[in-house]
Amino acid sequence: MIDVLRLFGVFGSTYRAYAWLGVSSLASAAAFSWARATALLVAVALGGCAALPSPVERPVSYARTDVADTALGHIASFSTPEGASDLSGFRLLPDGEEAFRARVALVRRAEKTLDVQYYLIASDPTGFEFLRELRDAAARGVHVRIIVDDLYATGQDALYASLAAHENVEVRMFNPLAVRGGSFATRVALSLPQLSRINHRMHNKLFIADNTFAVTGGRNIADEYFDRSGEANFVDMDVLSSGPVVRQLSAVFDSFWNSALAYAIGELSKADTPLADHLLDGASSRRATPASAHSQSEDVVAQLERGTLTQHFAAATVVADSPEKAEGAAALTADQDDDAADGVVMAAHTGLIRGAHSEVLVTSPYFIPGSAGLAAMTGSVARGVHVSVITNSSATTDEPIVQFAYARLRETLIRGGIDLRELSPTHAVGDEEAERGRPGASAGSLGRLHAKVAVADGRRVLIGSMNDDRRSAKLNTECVVLIESVPLASEVRDVLTRELLAASYRLRLIEPRGRIEWIDESTQAPSKTAAKTHVNWAGAAAYGLVLQVMGTGSL
Repeated sequence: MIDVLRLFGVFGSTYRAYAWLGVSSLASAAAFSWARATALLVAVALGGCAALPSPVERPVSYARTDVADTALGHIASFSTPEGASDLSGFRLLPDGEEAFRARVALVRRAEKTLDVQYYLIASDPTGFEFLRELRDAAARGVHVRIIVDDLYATGQDALYASLAAHENVEVRMFNPLAVRGGSFATRVALSLPQLSRINHRMHNKLFIADNTFAVTGGRNIADEYFDRSGEANFVDMDVLSSGPVVRQLSAVFDSFWNSALAYAIGELSKADTPLADHLLDGASSRRATPASAHSQSEDVVAQLERGTLTQHFAAATVVADSPEKAEGAAALTADQDDDAADGVVMAAHTGLIRGAHSEVLVTSPYFIPGSAGLAAMTGSVARGVHVSVITNSSATTDEPIVQFAYARLRETLIRGGIDLRELSPTHAVGDEEAERGRPGASAGSLGRLHAKVAVADGRRVLIGSMNDDRRSAKLNTECVVLIESVPLASEVRDVLTRELLAASYRLRLIEPRGRIEWIDESTQAPSKTAAKTHVNWAGAAAYGLVLQVMGTGSL
C-alpha cells in the first residue's frame, strides 16, 4: 500500500498537469476509460468508497443591498463623478503588498457583509492574517461568508470549523472530496472513484465588502501572491471595483454560495474542535513597504482613510461560469476538442481577440490555447492585428509538465505571426529592487508570471481568474471582468510593458530547421543562458511516464 500511495503522491503533485493534458488531443477516450477503471479498483482496494453527507442543510442567502448608508457606501458615493452613477469604478492593483493591504483596509471598514470566494487560502502567515481580519470583523457584527474550493484545503477542516464556530461567520467548501483525512495525495487517491469531482474545481477569486467594493483578478490568498515569499513570488494583478459591476459580482458569489456543490464545513467536519484562534492570533502583520514605482502617488489605504478613491469609471460586464460547470461529466470524452464546450468565460476571451482591430496583448501563466483560441489569434494577425503573448519560461514556471505541453505549440504560434514572449528568470530581484517595491519583490526571489489579463486596441481590458488553457476552458469555473476604458487599458499595458516585456525573452525561429532562439530584450541578442533554462525536460518526461502508466495521457 505504501508504494501505491507513493505513486499517487507523484500523481497528486501533478494533478493540475494531468488535467491540462487530460483534456487535450493527446489523450483518448479509451485511455481515459481504462484509467478510470484502474483508478476505481485501486481506490477501492485502498479504502473503499467514502461518501459525502446527505441530506445536508444549506440555508439560502443573498448579498445585502441596504448598504448605501455604510462607510464604504459613502466613500463609493463621494468617489463617483457626477453623471457617472451608471458606470463602474476601477482601480488597478498590480503591487502585491498594496493589493493585500487594500483587502485588509476594506475588511476593517466593512459594517454589514464580507463575501469571500477563493480557490486557495493557504495555511501560511498571509492566509492566517487574512482569516484573522475576517474573524475580527465578524466580532464587530459583520456577516462573513467564506467559500473555498476544497481540493487544496487539505488539513484545514479544523481551522475552518473553528472559524465557523464564531458568531456571524459561515464557511462552505465547494465540490468537496468525501475523504477528509490524510495528505493531499491520499485524499486524491482514495477519491479516484469520483474522478470527475476531483477534476472540476472552482478557480474563482473574489472579495466583496458591504456589496460596495470588490477585488477580483488572479491572486489567491497566500504569501507568494503578495510578494511575501523569500523564494518565489507571483507577478499578478487585481482590480478594485465599485458601482454596478459589484452587484454583478455579488450575484456570481451568491450562485456559488447557494449551489448544491457548496457544503457547510460543519456538515463535513462533525467532530468538536477547539477554537484555532491561536493560529490566527499568531499571524504577524506585515510592515508597510514603500510604494512601487508604478503605484499612484497615494495608495488605496491612504485614500480610503481620506474618504475618496481615485478610479477609472467605465462600462463593464462580468462574465462567469455557472457553478453547474463543476458538475460536468468526466474530463476526457470523445468530443474533448470541441471548443464550443469551452464555456462563456473562454468565449469572452476568444471574442476579445477576434474583435480586435489593431493590437492584442495577452498574459497567461499557463498557455495551451485550443483550436478556437489559436484560430482567433492567427486570424487576427492575418487581418493586420499585432498579437503579443507573454507566458512563463521553463525557468519561471511552477508547472514543468504544462510547460512541456505548451512547448509543443511554440513553433505553430510563431509561424502564425504571434509575438511570443517568455518571462526571463532575470525577473528575480535583489535587495535594492525589493526596497523600491518592484512586483515579486522579496529580495532574491524568483518572479513567476501569474497575471491573467488581455488588453485589446488600447481600450478593452479582460481581467480575472482564467488561464488561456484547456483546464480553464473545460473543467474549472472562472470569472472575469470585461472593462471598456482607455485610461485603464493604458495603465494595464504600461505596467505589463514595464514589468514583463522588459524582463522577457522574445522568441523567433531560425530557418530552415525551425530552431527557436530566445532574444534578450535588454541586449537584442540571442540569450546565452536561455537554451539551458529551456531544456528542463527530464522532470517533465518522468511526470509524463507516470501519466502514461496511469492511462491519463501520452506525450
